[in-house]
Amino acid sequence: MAVLNKWLDWVTKIAYLNILWIAFSIAGLVVFGLFPALTATFTVARNWVTGKSDLPVFRTFWNAYKQEFVKSNLLGYVLSIIGYILYLDFVFLTISSNAYVSMLTIPFVLIASIFVLSALYVFPTFVYYEMKLFQVIKNAFFIMIMNPLPTITMVIGVGSIIIILWTFQGLAIFFSTSLLAVVIMLAAQRAFKKVNEKQQLYAEQTASHVIK
Repeated sequence: MAVLNKWLDWVTKIAYLNILWIAFSIAGLVVFGLFPALTATFTVARNWVTGKSDLPVFRTFWNAYKQEFVKSNLLGYVLSIIGYILYLDFVFLTISSNAYVSMLTIPFVLIASIFVLSALYVFPTFVYYEMKLFQVIKNAFFIMIMNPLPTITMVIGVGSIIIILWTFQGLAIFFSTSLLAVVIMLAAQRAFKKVNEKQQLYAEQTASHVIK
């Protein structure tokens, strides 16, 4: 019974977080509210996966939404511009009949894949580390490259949730972005932990060389 109550508690929390994401995205007229609400969602998810599950959801969400309103919009629209440029490249490749242009398909797929995989780490990195915006994007890329297993886990998790939500579309209002944020943050947390361990090991080795 205790296990069932705990499971229902988490279901309720995730659903509540998703409602907050929708409400605050709309409150910001979507154009200005989407990315701050996304940042706030990842902030709550970060607290959950790091064991701070007792923190008040609304207060944590609202504080992150307010504090990161400008920076999260800048970050989100930088990613959106890059994504739109890649979309235009994709359209150009699909409508072009030039044989030389079609040779660019493989490089495009590679670049687009790197962008998508790096983008999965951007908001987790943003809410986990104190960095400037372009440092967030740069470090998200390097963390993705350095941690293939968490990245694969992240992709499988995200893909599975998308398939389930596509099959049962009525669940999306309660279990879309919030659930994706939790799954992404769980995998990202593993990657961050490995990065921190490598940094600590490097610092210890450097210190030992200095002492010698």
